[in-house]
Amino acid sequence: MKVRLWGVRGSTPTPELGNGRYGGNTACIELRLDNGTVIIIDCGTGIRALGKSLIREFAGRAIQAHIFLTHFHWDHIQGIPSFVPFYNKDNSFFFYSPLCRAAELRRVIEGMMRRPYFPVAMAAKRRFLRLGKTPINIDGAAITSALLHHPQGCAGYRIEADGGVFVLATDTEPGSRVHDRALRNLVKGADLLLFDSQYTPQQSKGEKKGWGHSSWQEGGRIARQSGVKRLVLFHHDPESDDAFVDGLVSRARKEFPNTIGAAEGLEFRLNSIRRTGRQRKSSAQWYS
Repeated sequence: MKVRLWGVRGSTPTPELGNGRYGGNTACIELRLDNGTVIIIDCGTGIRALGKSLIREFAGRAIQAHIFLTHFHWDHIQGIPSFVPFYNKDNSFFFYSPLCRAAELRRVIEGMMRRPYFPVAMAAKRRFLRLGKTPINIDGAAITSALLHHPQGCAGYRIEADGGVFVLATDTEPGSRVHDRALRNLVKGADLLLFDSQYTPQQSKGEKKGWGHSSWQEGGRIARQSGVKRLVLFHHDPESDDAFVDGLVSRARKEFPNTIGAAEGLEFRLNSIRRTGRQRKSSAQWYS
């Protein structure tokens, strides 16, 4: 399983000179299974470049992808109108979320393309699915979601495939016993953990408390306690330039040495010798 980061910023895009190394696009992650299956998590502005890459790669062949949304705040969906593959009728996309019913998920996604927000509708084939508590299996990948502590809700994802374990836990704030327990269950033993580190520990406990984000300190603690192999600080604050993120990574390494900062273009290959357990299919129904 290969993981590539296309957008790593939180809250709003920041195309500024000081962000050149880590990048200014908002959240978008591509996972590519060894069998070629394309999985996308979140549709921030980073999805625009992903779309261009897929068009070059498929060279006229139909594109199919599975898109998992953590939640519907703008920084996680604002790239949808700029994803060119959505405008090709031969392409197919499957949208997933545990936050709402399939019909509501469709309304949210397709509503962005309607008057007065955007003049062109999607042409690609689309299906929408609400995730439940049971993991689903997509072409050999076991995918589990968990609800995180964030205003209006957010989902974290654990994807086990090709012998590796990837976890995204973004837009999460510590302090809720139920959500904290769910988060630790989600990340346990992950080969690669992308963790919301938008704020400093001082901010997350002070002026930004209640805003739904975490810090490098919490990420390092969770990674160490949960047997994570590599921690990636994710969802950088708009005010955090490259030098500032460098400082966060340096501090985080004292808590958890195998830590890096998320940067656009980073790729990871996960091929742990671990194998997933028994995988069960979801009983949820498709909405079309």
